[in-house]
Amino acid sequence: MSSQNLTLVQAVRDGLKGELERDDDVVVFGEDVGKNGGVFRATQGLYDEFGEDRVFDTPLAESGIVGTAVGMAAYGMKPVPEIQFSGFAYPAFDQIVSHAARLRTRSRGRFTVPMTLRMPYGGGIRAPEHHSESKEAFYTHEAGLKVVVPSTPRDTKGLLAASIRDPDPVVFMEPKLIYRAFREEVPDETYTVELGEAAVRREGTDVSVFTWGAMTRPTLEAAENLDGEVDVEVVDLRTLSPMDWDTITESFEKTGRAVVVHEAPKTGGLGAEIAATIQEEALLYQEAPVKRVTGFDTPFPLYALEDYYMPEAARIEDGIRETVEF
Repeated sequence: MSSQNLTLVQAVRDGLKGELERDDDVVVFGEDVGKNGGVFRATQGLYDEFGEDRVFDTPLAESGIVGTAVGMAAYGMKPVPEIQFSGFAYPAFDQIVSHAARLRTRSRGRFTVPMTLRMPYGGGIRAPEHHSESKEAFYTHEAGLKVVVPSTPRDTKGLLAASIRDPDPVVFMEPKLIYRAFREEVPDETYTVELGEAAVRREGTDVSVFTWGAMTRPTLEAAENLDGEVDVEVVDLRTLSPMDWDTITESFEKTGRAVVVHEAPKTGGLGAEIAATIQEEALLYQEAPVKRVTGFDTPFPLYALEDYYMPEAARIEDGIRETVEF
C-alpha cells in the first residue's frame, strides 16, 4: 500500500482530490478556493486539475454559499462548500439550521442534503477577531447535522471522504492550529473512516480524558508527562454528532474518573454534555467529579493572551491530577 507523509491540510486536499476523481457529482467552492487554492492552500491545484466547473470561487457571501450548496445537494449533487473561517459562518446560520439540517424531515425523506460544509476553526494562529472561535457546540445542538473534527492527517482524509459520501449534511471543522503542526503517513488510495466512532489514542486505567481536534496533541503530551504517576487513557472523539457514547461510557466504566478538554468556552460547551451523560449512564462507576479543562467564558482574546486562553499540557496535567487525587 503506497502512502505519503502529509500534514493535516495536505490530507484535506488529498481527500478532496480523491472524491472529485471518484464522483463527478462532487463540487468544491467557496471564497478564494479556486485559482488561489484557499487561504490555507487546502485546495491548491484542484482548480487547474478539475476545472472551473468542479472547483470555483464564490462571492464573499456565506449565506449565498451555503444556500447554493443546499439547492445543489437537494437535486443530487454532492457540494463541498468552504467557509473561510468558522467565525464567518454566522450569516449562513439560517441556511445551515433551517434548511440543510431540516430538509429531510420537512420533505418526509423525499430530499436529502449530502453537503459537506468545511470550515477551519479554533485559535492559536495569531489571527484577528472572528478568526479563532470554537463554536462546535452550536452545530451539535441541531438535529439533522453531523459534526466532524479530525485531529490527525490520516483520519482527516478518511473522515472527509466519509462525510462527502454521507447522505446528510456534515459540518466538517478543521483545527487550523495543527494544519501544518506534524506529518503522518496517509494512504494514497481513497478510504473512509466511519463517522460516529471515537478513537482511543492511549490506553489507561486511572482516568479517562475525552477531547478532539487540536486539543488532542496537548492532551497526549500531558498524559506522557504524567506517565509513571497517573495511567491516563486518552479518547479522541473525532465525531461530535453523532457522539460515540459507547466508547465514552466503556472508558469511564474502566477508570471511574473523567476529564474533558476543549478550547471552546466552558459554559454550554460539550464538556458539560459529556459530564451529564456519564453521570446518567455510569454513575455507579464514578469515583470523582468530572473535570472540565477548557477555554474561558470570554471572547477569544488577541495575541497577548491567546496562549493563556487555550488549554495547554500543563493546565491539562493539573486537571488530571486534581481528578485523580479527589
